[in-house]
Formats: sequence, C-alpha cells, structure tokens
Amino acid sequence: MKGKENSKENNQENKNSQMEPGGVNRRNGNSDRNNRMRRKPRPFKVERAANNNKVELTVPVVETPEPDAKPAVKIIPLGGLGQIGMNITAFEYQDSIIVVDCGLAFPEDEMLGIDLVIPDITYLKDNIQKVKGFVITHGHEDHIGSLPYVIKDINVPIYGTKLTLGIIENKLKEHNLLKSTKRKVIKYGQSINLGCFRIEFIRTNHSIADAAALAIYSPAGIIVHTGDFKVDYTPVFGETIDLQKFGELGKKGVLALMCDSTNVMRPGYTMSERTVGKTFDNIFAENSKHRIIVATFASNVDRVQQIINSAVKYNRKVVIEGRSMVNIMTTASELGYITVPDNVLIDIEQMKNYTDEQLVLITTGSQGESMAALSRMAASIHRKVSITPGDTVIFSSTPIPGNEKNVSKIINELSMKGAKVIFQDTHVSGHACQEEIKLIYALTKPKFAIPVHGEFRHLKCHAELAQDMGVKKDNVVLLTSGDVLSLSEDRAKIVDHIPAQGILVDGLGVGDVGNIVLRDRQHLSENGLIIVVVTLEKFSNQVLSGPDIVSRGFVYVRESENLMEEARTVVNDALDKCLNKNMTDWGKIKNEIKDSLSDYLWKKMKRNPMILPIIMEV
Repeated sequence: MKGKENSKENNQENKNSQMEPGGVNRRNGNSDRNNRMRRKPRPFKVERAANNNKVELTVPVVETPEPDAKPAVKIIPLGGLGQIGMNITAFEYQDSIIVVDCGLAFPEDEMLGIDLVIPDITYLKDNIQKVKGFVITHGHEDHIGSLPYVIKDINVPIYGTKLTLGIIENKLKEHNLLKSTKRKVIKYGQSINLGCFRIEFIRTNHSIADAAALAIYSPAGIIVHTGDFKVDYTPVFGETIDLQKFGELGKKGVLALMCDSTNVMRPGYTMSERTVGKTFDNIFAENSKHRIIVATFASNVDRVQQIINSAVKYNRKVVIEGRSMVNIMTTASELGYITVPDNVLIDIEQMKNYTDEQLVLITTGSQGESMAALSRMAASIHRKVSITPGDTVIFSSTPIPGNEKNVSKIINELSMKGAKVIFQDTHVSGHACQEEIKLIYALTKPKFAIPVHGEFRHLKCHAELAQDMGVKKDNVVLLTSGDVLSLSEDRAKIVDHIPAQGILVDGLGVGDVGNIVLRDRQHLSENGLIIVVVTLEKFSNQVLSGPDIVSRGFVYVRESENLMEEARTVVNDALDKCLNKNMTDWGKIKNEIKDSLSDYLWKKMKRNPMILPIIMEV
C-alpha cells in the first residue's frame, strides 16, 4: 500500500510540475490575455450635414491593442540590506505573498536598554490575506529570531528543513505558540506550491546543518535565493552543496540571483569546517594538563561536534553550559544531527568529581554578551564555574561587527584571572568568499543580480563582482530595506518604498520604545538627571516648601553642596519671577524653572543634564 501511495504522490507531483505555480495550466494560461485582446468594435457614428439632408456614415478607426505587459513579481526586502542581521524578504505576485526568512538584529550601541530589533511587518499585516507562508533557509537568529514576535500577527505556516524547524519549535515553545503555529518539514529537492509560487529547497553548506538555498518559480521567471552559504567539499555533517542543481537551474534560465554578500570582500575560498577540528586536536594535545573551556555560537552544531570528537579522543568529559547551547544541542541530538558517545556528557554539577585535565566546558558567550555564561565566569558571578589560573579558554568564533569591544573586554578579564586565551585559527566562516560566489554566478547565469545580506559596502562590492561575471551593469540592482522592486523578464525597477525601520524590543515591550525614548535615555546616560520639587498653595500659589533638588547621575550631592545651594537660589528666583507676574499656568512655570536652571548649570559646569520640575499643589 505504501508503494502505491508513493506512486500516486509522484504522479500528482508530475502533474503539478506541468502547471504554472498556483495550479494554472500553461496551455490555458493565456486565456485571460486572449479575452482582453478581443475588444468590442465601436459602433458606427452617424453624422448629419449642415442642411440635415445628407447623412454620412463614419467608419471607426480600429485601434491595435498594445501587447500585454510581461508578468512582474514584486521583491520587497523588509530588512537585511544595508545592515547585518534582520533578514526578511517578501515576494509578491497578484494575490500571493511568500516571506523568505524572518530574522532579528542585535541593537546598536546607541540603543540603550534594547534587547532585540525585529522587522516592521506593517506591509504584511496590511496584506495579510495574501501571505501564504514563511519559507526559512536555516536556523540562525538573523534568519529566524523574529518569528515568535511576527507569527502572533501573521499566523501562517512555516516551511523549513528538519533541524531548522526543530530550532524554531524551541522558540515557539518559549512563547507558548507551538500549538497554534503550523509547521511543515521540507526535504532537499522537494517543492512546495504557495499561491502563485513554487519553491524548491536546494542543499547548501553553512555553519549550521540543514541550510538551504531556494529556487523560487514565479510567473516572471526563476529567482534563486542562496540564503547564507559556502562551498564546503568536506563538510562535518551531511553532503556537499548541490552544485549540480544550480547548474540545472542555469540551463533552465535564471531570471535573478539573490546571493549572500557577507564575505564578498574576501578573495579566494572559505576554508572547510573540518580544518577547525584539526586545530582543536592540536590545542587539546598541547594543553593536556589544563581544563579547557570553548566558547562558540550555540547554533554551530558542526563545531560542537568537532569539540566533542576531540574530547573523546583525549578522554575528557564534556559539559554543555548556557541555556541556548543546551536547547540547541538537545534538539540536534534528538534529530540525529550530533553524535555523542555514552558517558561523555556530564551535568555541570558533576564537574567537582573530575580533575581539570578530564574536563571540557562548551559554553555560550563568544560575542561578549553580558549575561552569557562565559561573561559571568569572567566576572566571577557564575554560580557553578570560576576561572582559575591555568584554564585554557578558546574563542571559536569571530566577533560580529559591533561586538569587538565586548569580546576584547572578556578576553582581558579572563587574562587577568590567569587564563590562557586562544582565538587564532579556531574559527572558519560559514559564508562564501569571492571565488565561491563567482562559481554560483557561473552555474546559474542570471539575467539580473540582486545582492543581499550585508552592509552597503558589501552590496556594492558584490555588484562589481556580478558585472565581472557577465551581468550587465543595468541589470545589477542595489536595494535598501523597504524598496519595492518590480521584476519582470525584461526589466527590474524600484517602483515604491515602504517603511522598514526596525521595531525595538525592550523586555516584554515590543515597539513601545521609539526615537524619543531612546533620545531621553541617551541624554540621561550622558549628563544625568536633576529633579526639582516645589510645593505651592492651591489658591495663592505661594511656595509652601522647596525647592528641593535631587541629582541622579549628574553630581554627588554631598560633595557639591555649594552647587546645589546656588541651584536652589536660581530656582527660587525663577519662581519669584513667575509669581510676581501672577503666572498660574504650571506648564509655563516649569519651563521657566527648567530654562533658568539649565542656563546656570551650563555656565557653571558646561554640562546639560535632563531637568525635570515637579510642582505639587496643597
């Protein structure tokens, strides 16, 4: 029975492959166009001569209809262009929208107190009836991190490979969204039909297993989206990238290639992940008498596998520390993406039963995150692990742009505690360098090139590479997040721009912190706060008490009593001035206090704290 079911499914897939995306048969696909071409002839026009006796019939001029415009797909990046992270792109044709990836970005330095930045999905909410699903290329935060926030408003199915969906399900569980969200596992080579689009998953290599490129079959043509990728001929897990499929697509004719730009400025090839395994073996051999702590990305399952392999080789027990690391390793192990021999993994509580040379600790914190496990160890606030002289700490990652200072700070703290810190040759990138990108262009031979995933300098360099690979200059399109690109067989044109600013997440608040709040936080962080409290009599507006002045982050009051006394005098003078004018508007009184005190403090100290007057009425 199972064989019959499979044959039925294959027959159905063959039928689907003969139909346009969305189920429109190619043979009948032009019927609407033919109907539009059959225009009604105009009626004959009757004209009378001036004497009203002679009647003339005027034959109408038959207008030749203009040929119909070729189908055009809209490509709308809602994030990920001109920045690192927050990758999300919508593809729209008529009544169908598919969304590729849904990532987050980490806050910039000036975004004080912000935890995450997620994309603005207003456009998707306004067109929610068109959205058919989220198609995810792989399980990194910059491609899946926003899903728990976005899926609350856009509850459509999520499609991805097995490990990718396993990681997504962990996130959905944390937000109590697992039961209400539809998910479907897609295998390499399998296609799904979503509205007017057919999407095929293509095997690639990356720093996480189960990464996929997408061949998007649209009414306008085939669009290839590489996702994050590299060409690794000796991957740790799984097979090498399916270059044959890219070549087959090139023979069919690729309308546009949307290719990863992260490493486009690096010449040559990205090294294989297996080279890191050899480095680990060497480090383990050279530090056989010391405890080894390895910090890496929680999602880099292949890297963790190689650390475990080295631990087994040198008879060490392995401890996994860090919430995200534990979650992903549990998922990867359950799904068969990581292999750990029996009695190798131990709980952190069991570390005390082993000597230092018997232990390897794999932890989060490779980016210097303040609350990650390694950062807490370096700051001596971790409840279970303390850094001791002789520990060997390996950073198996490179800092994400913007995190360099944090990583440097952690390295210094570890070194001050006597640890040996290693960060040379312990990481290889998961992104393609120039020669690998050129290979994809050579195989797919796209008519249009749309660089994605990177800051503008990356996109610009990618544009030059695309031209070197034969793409016409006019056919290389540099987009920014929010641009609406109309792409057809013979034209690529930016036709609109929609808001695509990031939405700030602060704790449980999503979108409630805007530019004004950030500006206030910046002001407070730079110059501190002065609070002025005055109590007035309700009817006469006479001062009953105060002014009392409270300083936070400006000066230490006990060491600046003279300054505070002079500040009270300035406030009293401002109050007297207002009351002498019979001013009763509290808003105006507050402004007078603020302006007078601000002028005084600037003249006295060349500092500009935030001043908050509070008037109480009795």
